[in-house]
Amino acid sequence: MKESEILSTIASKYGIEELNEMQKAMLKRANEPGDITLLSPTGSGKTLAFLIPLLKSIKEPNGRLQAVIIAPSRELVIQIYEIARALASAHKVSCCYGGHNMLDEKQSLAIVPSILISTPGRLIDHIQRQNIDVYSTRLVVLDEFDKSLELGFHDEMKKILKNMPNVSRKILTSATMINEMPDFVKLHHETVLNFLYKNAETRSRMKVWRAESSSKDKLEALRTLLLSLDDKKTIVFANYRESVDRIYSYLKESHISAGIYHGALEQIDREKAIAMFNNESYNILISTDLGSRGLDIDSVAHIIHYHLPSSAEAYTHRNGRTARVDNDGEIFVITSPDEVLPEFIVTDETFAMPTTAPRQSISAKNSTLYFMAGKKEKISRGDIVGFIANNSHLSAQEIGKIDVKDHYSLVAIPAQKAKQVLNELSTCKIKNKKVKIGFAKVV
Repeated sequence: MKESEILSTIASKYGIEELNEMQKAMLKRANEPGDITLLSPTGSGKTLAFLIPLLKSIKEPNGRLQAVIIAPSRELVIQIYEIARALASAHKVSCCYGGHNMLDEKQSLAIVPSILISTPGRLIDHIQRQNIDVYSTRLVVLDEFDKSLELGFHDEMKKILKNMPNVSRKILTSATMINEMPDFVKLHHETVLNFLYKNAETRSRMKVWRAESSSKDKLEALRTLLLSLDDKKTIVFANYRESVDRIYSYLKESHISAGIYHGALEQIDREKAIAMFNNESYNILISTDLGSRGLDIDSVAHIIHYHLPSSAEAYTHRNGRTARVDNDGEIFVITSPDEVLPEFIVTDETFAMPTTAPRQSISAKNSTLYFMAGKKEKISRGDIVGFIANNSHLSAQEIGKIDVKDHYSLVAIPAQKAKQVLNELSTCKIKNKKVKIGFAKVV
């Protein structure tokens, strides 16, 4: 693709009229040979940054795989896939990840894509099953390379690259310094673009509060803190899945609407959790560190560290969910009476915890309808809008965010009208098909 075409598409699809400093540097570097290591903070726009040289380098669709992007998590693969598909509309773009239907992926790969985005393990699986031949790949992106190594994908990435003898350019991205580059990467004429100094600029847009709990068990302090904040999006981070479940149950009993996210959830439930957070079916998400990277989440205003993070890197990535682009964010670190803050946590002020919470509950703005049909059943956003508007008292303008997945769809509607709308739709057909509809739930 030509540079002007890429920039025009970015502007029309995402409203970005001017690239940021890091993206401009990648655009300039795209015109020069050699491999690239891009070091840049979470939330700085790395996906667009590495897609620019990728799109400039691929040729017209030729029935061969031209570029492969490897990312460490399912969520990050999906996020990259959506952006790449929007920008490279003339090319077939496919994605593969664990928890996705293997048969659907095999069928998708039967017509060879120009660009493939995958997690390491699933890509190895497809290579070994001979569902995809990566021999022709000319460009490979190792996104969040530091996280991939941290998660133990060293051997998988080594095997993948061994199957790509024709790669002419590698692009590595990382949100932290990579102290020792594994031998299998074999970078040639490498340029390092280091924008990690931007972490300091991001910190200037964050207010870090210390919130003191009167007891070792922080649940009551968390409840009071949440009831004291506004209704903007908030992520509560805990160190263990069991703790996330416990916090969720407590908040539910306290009439505080919240969602839940961790690795023990099925893939479909993880997808629903993020979609419902984004469509305001709840504005509080309780998560392990799995939710600190690779998720497409809009406008998070508050980060709450229920447990102290295990490392400076974990702290940075948690906080990176807020104060993105040019927005501000608030960080709250809850401490029990005997807890000492590690050196990497520097607070600005102590939050004045009220003795009585200013309100007693937090309700959801929206509810989410779950349609058991999606792209593979030929259902589109337009089909859903027409179906709801024509068969219920809800107008098209009242319908919120719609997410159409392969085999299901999620639709945000006003919570106070949700039950009536569901009743009205229960006996109706969409595109002459009877589709089961209910309320989306994660747990």
